[in-house]
Amino acid sequence: MHDSATIFFAFGLTLFAGLATGIGSMLAFFTKRTNTGFLSVALGFSAGVMLYVSFIEIFVKAKVELQSELGEVYGMWATVAAFFGGMLFIGIIDRLVPAEENPHEIHNVEEIDSLEVIIKRETPEQKDRKLLRMGVFTALAIGIHNFPEGLATFTAALSDPNLGFAIAVAIAIHNIPEGIAVSVPIYYATESRGKAFTLSFLSGLAEPVGAIIGYLLLMPFLSPTVFGIVFASVAGIMVFISLDELLPTAQAYGEHHLSIYGLVAGMAVMAISLLLFL
Repeated sequence: MHDSATIFFAFGLTLFAGLATGIGSMLAFFTKRTNTGFLSVALGFSAGVMLYVSFIEIFVKAKVELQSELGEVYGMWATVAAFFGGMLFIGIIDRLVPAEENPHEIHNVEEIDSLEVIIKRETPEQKDRKLLRMGVFTALAIGIHNFPEGLATFTAALSDPNLGFAIAVAIAIHNIPEGIAVSVPIYYATESRGKAFTLSFLSGLAEPVGAIIGYLLLMPFLSPTVFGIVFASVAGIMVFISLDELLPTAQAYGEHHLSIYGLVAGMAVMAISLLLFL
């Protein structure tokens, strides 16, 4: 069992990562142009951190834990199965969300100006229908996507606070363009920058909520074997997020090479930080 200080620290990191959507909202409403180069490098950096830590640290820790409990052969099979099970889990979740309501769809700050023109052409009835649809689907999409991310951050922080901090920073960077993606369509539906900022900021709460629900569901069954399986699944989830969301988004925002430079930098920083805390 973990002590209360570790649990609160893990929860705080998850809350920090989730509320980074507010940074994206501020970029959307307090800047005139999207800094696509910065976002491309930052998202590549985030992917580098998550890929390196998943393969080098989390997968290995899960394997050691499961092999000590189940034996060398069965422990390795369980680790690999849980790893791909995590990928399958987040993949199914991703397929459940319609593309047009997916919070990871690309949006730029520049869209605000063009949306203001479109809004003026619509009738109040059209706006109301869009608002209802947007509210329901956006809330569902954010909750579905952020649940496993919150669980990943929380679980990693419980196992190793330094590891949890690195993953929280990576998830926070990932949530910045998500904040833009959520703010732009909500502003389109409500014509209110304040509502768009508030809802986008609060959408990040899905991550700590996901962490709490996941922990409460797992706590009665928590054992070295269960923890090893969850940890291997978290590695799979983070690899999927990096390959399916972070890198494609990074390349869509900027040049291909910028995202790769960020990727290598993220891996290097993660490698050095792990070496320093050996």
